[in-house]
Amino acid sequence: MMDVLLNHRTIRKYTDQPIDDTLLSDILTAGTRASTTGNMQVYSIVVTRDEEMKEKLAPTHFGQPVFKNAPVSLTFCADFNRFNKWCRQRNAEPGYDNFQSFVAAAIDALLVAQNVCVAAESRGLGICYLGTVTYNADKIIDILNLPKGVVPVATVTLGWPDEDPAQTERLPLEAVVHQETYKDYSMEDIDRLYQEKEELEANKQFVAENEKETLAQVFTDVRYTKANNEHFSKVYLDVLKKQGFLD
Repeated sequence: MMDVLLNHRTIRKYTDQPIDDTLLSDILTAGTRASTTGNMQVYSIVVTRDEEMKEKLAPTHFGQPVFKNAPVSLTFCADFNRFNKWCRQRNAEPGYDNFQSFVAAAIDALLVAQNVCVAAESRGLGICYLGTVTYNADKIIDILNLPKGVVPVATVTLGWPDEDPAQTERLPLEAVVHQETYKDYSMEDIDRLYQEKEELEANKQFVAENEKETLAQVFTDVRYTKANNEHFSKVYLDVLKKQGFLD
């Protein structure tokens, strides 16, 4: 299992080979063994295989080829709809129409998603996490017919790999692990911790292609701009209100 985790690669190209129903069921079952808040399992997973449904959903993921190329895509949702119904049918009044409950359900869904990813990779499948769900959650809700109490939080594509890409770099452990208390970073720390990342030829090319001076500017000025962050924040907050998690 350590080898599976340490050798993770994002796979964006898949073969035409389908994923067997039994294999997919085994992977999803492994996903459901993830830790969950109070053993409530306040999440749902929507499986997408149908080509027509892929066509409808593809624009919500900004047309990324990996979404349409994958034989299976999984949308992980924070879901209090099912739990609320169970409570009411058992003469218990749920009080989960709040942000705290959404956060708990979102954490549940993401823990399941990671279990699914590890289980899939352990069986030789490739996966790609799509971080586009929160940008267009309102449209995904409409397409997938998600009722009140259900909010999409992540999508993962699955398929048999048709590529063997290099691993994406990661910051050194020192950059992300703090012992006992949080140790803030000095300017010298930042320079040291990001040096290897900034000196990679692929990242230098990334900077040049975007006509920027630094890698950080690619993130702030091109990939994740303040204007876009504010716009999509509003969209997602509106979704949380519509789906019953915010007043």
